[in-house]
Amino acid sequence: MTDLKPVAPQALYRACDPALLDFETSDQLPPLDEIFGQVRAVEAVRFAIDIARPGYNLFVLGEPGSNRHDDIRTLLQAKAAGQPAPDDYCYVNNFADAQSPRVLTLPAGRGAELRRDMQRLIEELEPAIAAAFDSEDFRSHAEAIQTELKQRETAALNQLGDESRQQGIALVRTAQGFAFAPLAGEEPMTPDVFAALADDEKLRLGHLIEEFGERLQKLMHQFPRWRREMQGQLKQLGRDTMSLAIGHLIDELKERYAGLANVLSFLDEVLADIVEYGESLREQHGDSEGFELTGDGISVQRYHANLLVDHGGSQGAPIIVEDHPTFPNLLGRVDHIAHMGTLVTNFTLIKSGALHRANGGFLLLDADKVLRQPFAWEALKRTLKASEIRIESLDRALGFASALPLLPAPIALSCKVVLFGEPMLYYLLKEYDPEFSELFRIAADFETDVERSDENTRQLARRIADLCRRDGLRPLERAAVARIIEQSARIVGDAQRLSTNTRQIANLLQEAEHCADRAGRATVAAADVEAALEARVRRHDRLREHYQQAILENTLLITSSGGHVGQINGLAVIELGDFRFAHPVRITATVRVGEGDVIDIERETEMGGPIHSKGVMILSSFLATRYSSQTPLSLSGSLVFEQSYGPVEGDSASLAELCALLSALSGAPIDQSLAITGSVNQFGMVQAIGGVNEKIEGFFDICRLRGLTGRQGVLIPEANLKHLMLRADVVAAAAEGKFRIHAVATVEQAIELLTGIAAGEPDDEGVVPEGSINYLVATRMAEMSQARQSFAAGARRRRRKPAGANHD
Repeated sequence: MTDLKPVAPQALYRACDPALLDFETSDQLPPLDEIFGQVRAVEAVRFAIDIARPGYNLFVLGEPGSNRHDDIRTLLQAKAAGQPAPDDYCYVNNFADAQSPRVLTLPAGRGAELRRDMQRLIEELEPAIAAAFDSEDFRSHAEAIQTELKQRETAALNQLGDESRQQGIALVRTAQGFAFAPLAGEEPMTPDVFAALADDEKLRLGHLIEEFGERLQKLMHQFPRWRREMQGQLKQLGRDTMSLAIGHLIDELKERYAGLANVLSFLDEVLADIVEYGESLREQHGDSEGFELTGDGISVQRYHANLLVDHGGSQGAPIIVEDHPTFPNLLGRVDHIAHMGTLVTNFTLIKSGALHRANGGFLLLDADKVLRQPFAWEALKRTLKASEIRIESLDRALGFASALPLLPAPIALSCKVVLFGEPMLYYLLKEYDPEFSELFRIAADFETDVERSDENTRQLARRIADLCRRDGLRPLERAAVARIIEQSARIVGDAQRLSTNTRQIANLLQEAEHCADRAGRATVAAADVEAALEARVRRHDRLREHYQQAILENTLLITSSGGHVGQINGLAVIELGDFRFAHPVRITATVRVGEGDVIDIERETEMGGPIHSKGVMILSSFLATRYSSQTPLSLSGSLVFEQSYGPVEGDSASLAELCALLSALSGAPIDQSLAITGSVNQFGMVQAIGGVNEKIEGFFDICRLRGLTGRQGVLIPEANLKHLMLRADVVAAAAEGKFRIHAVATVEQAIELLTGIAAGEPDDEGVVPEGSINYLVATRMAEMSQARQSFAAGARRRRRKPAGANHD
């Protein structure tokens, strides 16, 4: 029988070496000049932001609380500072098609200038138009054109009248217009005089009146054409007047934007439009709203410049974080306003999206938020593939638009998109979205923990100091920093690793400062960190106390003394967000003659998960291979977690279940003052499990509440020794010999400790010592095999009838 000593107290907790922390308070530490523990991820990020090729966008994998967003932003800021500020973008009216506004690209800061200059032009335009059309010169020229028309009409009528008078016909103006009548001297004939004329004379005068009437009719048809010619002359006069009045203003603007061909072209179009519609603008002067509907109406608003993106105050490339990545928040939108009972819009109501603001720089998004927003993910992928931002309303994209839409010109996109998400989301997108791999070719995988080396310990101390400075917290004493470093290892559940979860450390720092403030200390001491940790446990341990009370009152049956065959104390972990605890659970096993089945009652009732069921199958294979390799396995066993009313998952109880079965087979009672955890393989080797610290502390708490005897303890896998970061009271009890922890590597070591009986090593001939566990189990299984064979033979004899049994 092996003499397996308890684990030494110094191996139960790895304290932080004070010699590694060469400072008195954390404010003496210099800022950390690199991201803590993320060398691989930093390399991936730098590769992604340095390569200027399409599709090399970045997906940052990591767990919540890893400080990915701040760390990535720090790296991007260093890159963006060395890049020029991107261009400004302005949407302006498309005078040829108001439904398709044009976009102007200007150097950083010039977009705001153009907007101010166009606003100033509009302010000067209205009085200039009014002054031009109210000027004496314009009026005299307009009157001259109108007088010329009147004189022309009068001269034509007078000439026709003179010719008709020579023929004895008078041109008479009546209330209905012009008419011809025969003359009697100098006056038109009266009806009586005309009636007295000879018939030949009447006929002659009638022909003359008809002839001159036709000429008058032709003349009347010429008058509208002459008026249209006059209107054309007046309009040309208006153009010439507008060109003189406004041309110098446009020329001044063109001088300011020399070298920007797109702006100069726009200014030329503005001048042409003002010249063309100057009089209409004068007629609309004073309109209170001055709103121009798309395609209808004339307003000075058509000359505005809608500044979509302004980088005038930017230093380097932009870094945009969009916390609410809806479809319009990403791609922009076109707003509408109520006008005369309907919704109308124009280019001045175009609003930018996050992609516009990040163009030329970096856009940071949470992948989960993008995927939750309708149509946002598909729109983002479509934009990245096309390398252009196209503003489109959702109703039009879905085919529901009823009004004439506004279709702004697209803007070329040159932007690195950085998505943040958990690893599972990344791999799901990688598997099920074929476009994802094309658009997000670089993954930066953030570590959840790092090696607890001396260098990383010092780096974490500086990280803690940086967090204090970032959040405006008071400095920590050296012992307090050491205690937080130790807690970082406990967060990971590994004495040889340190957590990179900044959120948990930052929360602990703030809670510890609160404790220091209440204690009236200027610096945070180790006692304040301990007080914060105790308060945190106190806030979350209501359910743990409920379990403990149920065990102490024997509502949940857990025995911590004596011995029992086929009964063992397993350990189960319950996770409640950031808090988890363990409690003992009774596992029992029964055996009988059967066909080699080990029944997992949890699985049969569909309460056991697949990993737990796998563990039971593995221990079944161990039993068959170890004890029944030459004969059929003739036992039927049952395993159950007693008083378990919820799902059971994981294989960390497989060692306990195997030991319970060995106890039931051998008849050797198991010491109930011990609990056990561990996974087992087909060869009886004990494997590491998770939550080892919580499991030890969970059984310790029950034993402490019942009274420590020195016999109580927990068996853990030897592979879990490096994970031990136990509470101080557990370590103290172990040092005083009141509680023991054993590390086992094989099932033989475990069963010896549990029963006090040697497992029994086979000799060269494969014979195990009599009275050992292996001997007792093998004997019992041989007996069950013989019993099964005897029962089977008897059944065959009963089924077989003697020959001639029906004859005398």
